Amino acid sequence: MRTLDFNIVVNTITDFIREKVDEAKASGVVIGVSGGIDSATTSYLAVRALGKERVLGLIMPYYQNRDVEDAKLVCSSLGIECREISIKPIVDSFVIQLGFQPDKRSLGNIMARMRMVLLYAHANAKNYLVLGTSNRSEFLTGYFTKWGDGASDYAPLINLYKTEVWEVAKLLGVPERIIEKKPTAGLWEGQTDEDELGISYRLLDEILWRLVDLKMPKEKIAEELGVSIERVEYVETLVKKSEHKRRLPTGPSF
Repeated sequence: MRTLDFNIVVNTITDFIREKVDEAKASGVVIGVSGGIDSATTSYLAVRALGKERVLGLIMPYYQNRDVEDAKLVCSSLGIECREISIKPIVDSFVIQLGFQPDKRSLGNIMARMRMVLLYAHANAKNYLVLGTSNRSEFLTGYFTKWGDGASDYAPLINLYKTEVWEVAKLLGVPERIIEKKPTAGLWEGQTDEDELGISYRLLDEILWRLVDLKMPKEKIAEELGVSIERVEYVETLVKKSEHKRRLPTGPSF
């Protein structure tokens, strides 16, 4: 992986947040706090940039589990305003109106989009910006819901790989229990990111860095990492098939 000075990374991101909020003449930022590493790290960076009085954390669970407690821990550790809104009645009511039962992946996308609606409702009411929590690993592989958790005004972690987010979190003092837990989007009980992705973040990041940033040949990547060419091609497929998620809608030219 690339070598970064994480002190410089932290300073760069905090300057970025402060500048974008000032440019928009916004009063602060709102963040969906899930109890995971990405939203926790984003929250810590936002407080560092703006102060705790200008950061709102929204906890929006469908399930009541440990993630909710971890999200509350992040908010209380930072001393930021925190609001918990259960999306279960909202999502369940929406599903009733659909007239059919969506599968668990579709239901997860509905959850993510409901959270986006709530984030923007609060942002509009308070003259805040929405800070997204996507990292580079998930952005490049399309592991996010289009117009859901992929929707935000700015995404401070978008150019950091997941393994780099872990390093930033350690530097910022994010609670250890959050750093060490298995990453999950909380879209259904027992769901974990790495199970869904079909690869560990550490290997994924090593492949992505070589494939996307260094543009190394697939055979060279496989040889250097000691993995099969099929693993590299699998990651390449994730990147290619999710290309549409990384750009605004397009149409034909005339």
